[in-house]
Amino acid sequence: MDLVSPPSPAPVDDGAADHLPGRAVPRVALASTAGEMIAIDALGTGRTVIYAYPKIGRPGTASPEGWDSIPGARGCTPESCGFRDNYGELLNAGATRVFGLSSQEIDYQQEAVERLQLPFEMLSDPTLKLANDLGLPTFEAGGSTLYKRLTLIVRGGLIEHAFYPVFPPDEHAQQVLGWLRANPE
Repeated sequence: MDLVSPPSPAPVDDGAADHLPGRAVPRVALASTAGEMIAIDALGTGRTVIYAYPKIGRPGTASPEGWDSIPGARGCTPESCGFRDNYGELLNAGATRVFGLSSQEIDYQQEAVERLQLPFEMLSDPTLKLANDLGLPTFEAGGSTLYKRLTLIVRGGLIEHAFYPVFPPDEHAQQVLGWLRANPE
C-alpha cells in the first residue's frame, strides 16, 4: 500500500512581506553552489528571481517533527524542480538570473543541485543575514530558524516585486513566469 502525505496546509498572508516592494536590497554577499560569493546589491539592471524556501529534503533523512502541519513548509523539492523545468522560459520572459535561497549550508544545497539537476545556483544564508537585513519572514522548526517561502524579483538593486505567501509551491515557477510575461521591462 502506498502512503500519500496529506495536503500541506496553505499559508496565510500575514503581511510579513508587504514592506518589500520598492525597498533597496542590502549589501549582503552569500555563498553560492558555484563556489562564488554573490553580492545581492550588485546583481545588475536585469531582473533576478530569488526564491526563498525553508529546507529541501534529502532522501533517507526525516523531516523535522511536525513538518507536514506547518503551513507552507512542505514542497521545497517540487518548487525547485518547477524552477528547473521552467528555467529557459523564465530567462526568455526577462529574468537574467534565477537563484534558490535558504538557510541550509552550502554543501547540503550542492547535493540538491546535483541530485535535482538544477541549472541555476543556490544561495546559502545560514546566519539569516538577508532575512534580518530585509525583515524577511521566518519560522522555527526542528530547532532551526528557516525562511518562509517567498520570491523576490530584484532589479537595479531594488525589490521590484515580492510573491508571498507562495502556494502551492509546485506551481510557483509558473506564477513567476506569468508575472514576468505580464510585466515586461
